Amino acid sequence: MRVHVVSDVHGNAEALAKAGDGADALVVLGDLIDFVDYHDHSGGIMGSVFGPDKMATFAKLRRERQHSELAAFAGTLWTSLADPGSVVEDAIREQYERLFAAMTVPTYATPGNVDAPALWPEYAGDNVRILDGEVAELGGLRFGFVGGALLPPGAVRRRGGVFHAYLRTDEEIAAALAGLDDVDVLCSHVPPDVPELTYDVVSRRAEFGSAALLEMIRTQRPRWALFGHVHQPLASRMRVSYTECANVGHFQRTQRPYVLRW
Repeated sequence: MRVHVVSDVHGNAEALAKAGDGADALVVLGDLIDFVDYHDHSGGIMGSVFGPDKMATFAKLRRERQHSELAAFAGTLWTSLADPGSVVEDAIREQYERLFAAMTVPTYATPGNVDAPALWPEYAGDNVRILDGEVAELGGLRFGFVGGALLPPGAVRRRGGVFHAYLRTDEEIAAALAGLDDVDVLCSHVPPDVPELTYDVVSRRAEFGSAALLEMIRTQRPRWALFGHVHQPLASRMRVSYTECANVGHFQRTQRPYVLRW
């Protein structure tokens, strides 16, 4: 059995169309949408709407962690549009149409934080199974899926804005994990809460990892734990107890799937 696994596709439908070549199945761990492209400031939804110069400023403020200035700058960009919500939804739908059409092999997918899970059923074909807090059997192994990323501790979900990231508390992730039992492969968008797996060496900051995922790894001891989210991790793989934990890579840039064989 051969399964290819990708995460953080961020709009790269051309590479996604080839990701399943030679595989019995494709597993997608979220972040299909290319919202802000920090490698190509003309790319992504914001780059296509506001242009590369404004996005270079946006990226600089984020890189320098000037959070108040970044929020104010982003606010001026969105208020310059008559109907920013419609602009964003139309762009997301256009990306999803291309991305889901690229999944031509049997596909098992869970959403990331840069996704709109409510729209997925409109675009997923018969060969795409959407899973979040559910188990699928592939080649005799049980794959458990949980999507989304961590809501920062103490943060409150925004009700306004033009795009709502798929964020969950760790308690909500734990509740989703409660439906997964005896899994051989634990599939999530975010990593478990292990410093080497959560630290991004380019942004020089740690992303939020899930303590609930780490607890499940320690108690259920799956064969593999696969995830993405951290684009340039300090450690792309390490063993936690019995489990091989692996960041499957920033697929938008690498264009290479992570391969499981058994």
